[in-house]
Amino acid sequence: MKIVIFGASGKTGSLLVDEALTSGHDVIAYVRKPESVKSKHPNLKVVAGYLNEKDKLKSVISGSDACISTLGGSSLTKHSSAIIEGIENIVTIMEEEKVTRFIYLSSLGAGDSRKYMPQPVRFIVADIMLHVPLADHTTNENRITKSQLNWTIVRPGGLTNGAKTDHMKHGHGETKIKGSISISRSNVAAFLLSQVTSKDYANKSVWLHE
Repeated sequence: MKIVIFGASGKTGSLLVDEALTSGHDVIAYVRKPESVKSKHPNLKVVAGYLNEKDKLKSVISGSDACISTLGGSSLTKHSSAIIEGIENIVTIMEEEKVTRFIYLSSLGAGDSRKYMPQPVRFIVADIMLHVPLADHTTNENRITKSQLNWTIVRPGGLTNGAKTDHMKHGHGETKIKGSISISRSNVAAFLLSQVTSKDYANKSVWLHE
């Protein structure tokens, strides 16, 4: 399959690129700085561009089988308007180009998943530390869920640098998570890729932890 990855140079995005290439997919990594993508592979194409460059976005999205976003802001105190605008552009262009499968990496605590988190983690993380990034994810989620796309929103807990394992818990709908909500980026990358072809969570938001 031909997969476009936005946020391909980030910690989770770079793992996703490697996971997709290892699985035999053709990958387009859309990044601001091409040198930030460390992977070298004949099935990898790196395209330099910004999220407000609609013609460039259209050139990579058109003809693809799926798009995955691992985009995330770099500030805990300032809203990521460029990413919010970027998601709007990506979704709109996907609708226009009839590329329907979209996987969006959000976070536990966004939208209605805030109440899934145990206390005091909910108060410390969702209400104080990550209040602004989670608000941005919620804005993006709202745009995606109102779209005409075949979307899946993935909401992992706290991301770690642990190894990929088979120990993942995931589901759709209300839950009460007990204990740790962390999960390795490697596991998240593997789960994101699995959703490209899975129909289990079509048009659903998924909580994810180890």
